Amino acid sequence: MSSTSTPRKGALIGCGFFSKNHLHAWAQLPGAEIVALCDANPQRLQEASTEFGIDKTYASAEELFASEKLDFVDIATTVGSHRALVEMAARQGVPCICQKPFANTLDDAVAMIQACRRAGVPLMVHENFRWQSSIQAVRKALDQGHIGQPFWGRVSFRSAYDVFSGQPYLATEDRFILQDLGIHIIDIARFLFGEVATMSASTTRINPKIRGEDVATLLMKHRSGLTSVIDCSYATANTKELFPQTLIEIDGALGTLRLGADYQLTIHVKDGDTQVVDCAPPLHDWAQRPWHNIQDSVLNIQAHWLQCLSDGREPQTSGADNLRTLLLVEKAYESAAGQQKTIDIVKETPPC
Repeated sequence: MSSTSTPRKGALIGCGFFSKNHLHAWAQLPGAEIVALCDANPQRLQEASTEFGIDKTYASAEELFASEKLDFVDIATTVGSHRALVEMAARQGVPCICQKPFANTLDDAVAMIQACRRAGVPLMVHENFRWQSSIQAVRKALDQGHIGQPFWGRVSFRSAYDVFSGQPYLATEDRFILQDLGIHIIDIARFLFGEVATMSASTTRINPKIRGEDVATLLMKHRSGLTSVIDCSYATANTKELFPQTLIEIDGALGTLRLGADYQLTIHVKDGDTQVVDCAPPLHDWAQRPWHNIQDSVLNIQAHWLQCLSDGREPQTSGADNLRTLLLVEKAYESAAGQQKTIDIVKETPPC
């Protein structure tokens, strides 16, 4: 969509902790205008309305859809409300973006996908980690063939950052790191290495003040033959806190890729040159360190959504695509409960 096109009119449902990143990014994109806000919490609703200058506010999604003619809706609520809101948008014929995690169950995810498919409206899951500048740089380096055919990879996110201060509900959930963070890291692995054939997982809880797991490790065999290790921790006190950076190691037949601290990508070619590429994200005027890599990825995925609407093509992280990531999260919990039982993912993929 060109900057001279009429902006698409959207609404944001959910004005919680992360929604400000959505709103700042929409304000920066010339192809969209958020014309209305919706939240059951009047204080949050008023604060967002005042900060972003959006006068139309609604206490319920029913009121919103009854009153506004929308080109899309951005659902930035917690997972328990997603199915009802996505199905409501589908009934109204409104394309929708849904925050991750997409659904509490695979059945809910399939129902949402089918509802949007029947209505003929696009559905994208706001799975934004793959849109970070550093992750995109790794994908580009792989596509350019610098290291030949990859055969092993590791995607790692290890931190002791206090995520509970900003999102206290995370400490009360029965499921934590796999559902909240691991889903991003697993999606990165799918983005870089392709679909998964088999998987096993282990989880543990180190922090006694939370209910869910805060450490998870997965071993995955991809259909390409590549083996990957996925490791996530919110209980790791590093000498340098790298939150919210994802580190990546990939071994290939001709060399190696290493995405290290501070967004430095090292590409080493066997019997050849070694180059270091700075993949640091831009610091937008509304962004703050250390969140700026995630904030930039929000801008990037929302721009992708607008381009897909303009081109009439399916987003990379469509509902159907994200179902495969969600399946891996579900099966990781199942594997961990079964003492690292290996699960055949190909046989487990639900129809939709």
